Amino acid sequence: MGTIYVKTLKDRIRHGGINLHLPKGETHTLGTDRPMIDWYIREGGTLGRILRNPELNLGETYVNGEWGVNQGQLSAFIGLLMRNVPQPDPGGARRYLDGLLHLLHTWNPIRRSYRNVAHHYDLDEWLFRQFLDQDMQYSCAYFPEPDISLEEAQRAKCRHILHKLQLQPGHRVLDIGCGWGGLALYLAERAGVQVTGLTLSKEQLRVAQQRARERGLEGKVRFVLQDYRQHERTYDRIVSVGMFEHVGPPQHQRYFQQVRRLLAEHGVAVIHTIGRQQQNSTTNPWIRRHIFPGGSIPALSEISRALESTTLVTTDVEVLRLHYAYTLAAWQNRFQKARARVAERLGERFCRMWEFYLAGCENAFRWRDLVVFQIQLAKQHASVPITRSYLYAPNEPADTASGSELPGYSTPSHPSRRPHR
Repeated sequence: MGTIYVKTLKDRIRHGGINLHLPKGETHTLGTDRPMIDWYIREGGTLGRILRNPELNLGETYVNGEWGVNQGQLSAFIGLLMRNVPQPDPGGARRYLDGLLHLLHTWNPIRRSYRNVAHHYDLDEWLFRQFLDQDMQYSCAYFPEPDISLEEAQRAKCRHILHKLQLQPGHRVLDIGCGWGGLALYLAERAGVQVTGLTLSKEQLRVAQQRARERGLEGKVRFVLQDYRQHERTYDRIVSVGMFEHVGPPQHQRYFQQVRRLLAEHGVAVIHTIGRQQQNSTTNPWIRRHIFPGGSIPALSEISRALESTTLVTTDVEVLRLHYAYTLAAWQNRFQKARARVAERLGERFCRMWEFYLAGCENAFRWRDLVVFQIQLAKQHASVPITRSYLYAPNEPADTASGSELPGYSTPSHPSRRPHR
């Protein structure tokens, strides 16, 4: 049986190469192109388990210690597999069944949403500080140049969103899924706006409130432990970064209807979400089981259908390609530098799970159909300029600035941009 699995792999490897080391000392060379990666299978039956269900069992067997690669080769190895082994596309009845199961897994009423968020975001704050940037931005950064630092790329993401929001001093802003508060604090300091941040994570709430106190922004920023469906207030601007992936298809229409209800008549919203470009793909089962229960990566068609249930106008759609791959590679690099400390505190099994998560997601953005969508919405066409030139102004807001003025950033007087009172 093992011979059949080896032959299956040999037939599929066309890019790169693998030196496959089996438990009893047998070695096979799969492919010939660089990079050549040494793949060590430590237990009998592991290779068969992986090939029968690679989307789930590649990660399961790695976390269990059933296979490994040389130090520093994990991401390259997963990338090699993704390049050579196509993403499964079940057809017919299986596709229909998978779709029903996906809806079941992503049916996220409020109580389940709290539980799903706690599973991941209420992990030890110390862990996230080991691999995130100094501002603790846990979402796709923006790389105008691929070789800039993670800190610079995360600030560039915040600036890019700031421009898309067309902020004016005095605006009231809602941040749905505010994380540890980095974007909310950035907008308050640089645009002179009042920001309310919503989170379902008690740990994120604690850290965000502490950061606001330390930066003297308690009067400008408030953070609330609340589901977006329960929130009541009107805002000039709404932003949501890295949260829509947790909503789930059964709630998509309700989400955008709530955005519309909370948005002022001349308001603008920016929704930043991971997206997929293949209609029939579903959330990776390993990621759903271990990392993001209840999560669902939307296709642009799903988002468009949900928006059709509202009267919101789609004023801009931007597709960020490879930016999240660069972000995840930077997180992995920092995690590996802290790996010994993490293993001592959280255990070797946790480290294997976390590094597989980062490597798998990085390569999904490099070689599969994952991208990031930034979708700008408004109630009226005239709420934002009709060209994109305002997004790439020659004078960017200074990162050291604070207060109500944006150096080098001004917006023409327009009735749609007056602060809502």
